[in-house]
Amino acid sequence: MDKENINYTILGSETDFDGKLEFRDNLKINGRFTGTITSDGNLEIDRAAVCTVDKMAAKAIVISGTVNGNIEASERIEMCSGSKVKGNIVTARLRIADDVEFEGQVTMLDKEPEVDLFSVASDEYKQSLVLKTDSED
Repeated sequence: MDKENINYTILGSETDFDGKLEFRDNLKINGRFTGTITSDGNLEIDRAAVCTVDKMAAKAIVISGTVNGNIEASERIEMCSGSKVKGNIVTARLRIADDVEFEGQVTMLDKEPEVDLFSVASDEYKQSLVLKTDSED
């Protein structure tokens, strides 16, 4: 599937969401979120976003902003340069860039990675995940 057919929901920079959020496709948070996130899809936390969660669970999570709370991803978690994460992490694959503030424990799931995520650039890896997700639907 091409990139134009990907379903994205964006919580804009002026959004302040408090509660329980469930979604199936792709979500990008640019504003503030407080509560619980549960998803089978992909989640991206923008550089300006601040999330305070009991639990954040999705298939793949890319964090560029600030997250306080426990994070779980069945496939992978990526912490981009400049991100701040305080909480425990459970995932099959983990990528932490330089200049990340991380405080917590990591538990790795027993799942072998299909791609060597350290051999590709961050943007290339994100694109391959989006294309893989779409081809499975």
